[in-house]
Amino acid sequence: MKEISVQELKDMMDHNIEFQLIDVREPFEYEVSNLNGLNIPLSGVVIESEKISKDIPVIVQCRSGKRSAQAVMLLEQQGFTNLANLQGGILAWKESFDPEMVVY
Repeated sequence: MKEISVQELKDMMDHNIEFQLIDVREPFEYEVSNLNGLNIPLSGVVIESEKISKDIPVIVQCRSGKRSAQAVMLLEQQGFTNLANLQGGILAWKESFDPEMVVY
């Protein structure tokens, strides 16, 4: 499974590199704090996989990187080859770039 760091994600954002960010946390978690990704909870990621791009890089994130890793594995079984798991999830983002971000 391919993984990227929060620094690599920030670099992609800063350089306007085209990618899709998928947040697999639950809606109530997404409402607390998010990185403006598309919210598709882990439980629905296969059912809603048509919303996920197959022709640009897709970064999958959650709170810590565990659920997003599960989502990547499930989607790779569906034929996706353009996915990367965000190491450390939104907790790593907060630690590295946004100490004021509210997380639980």
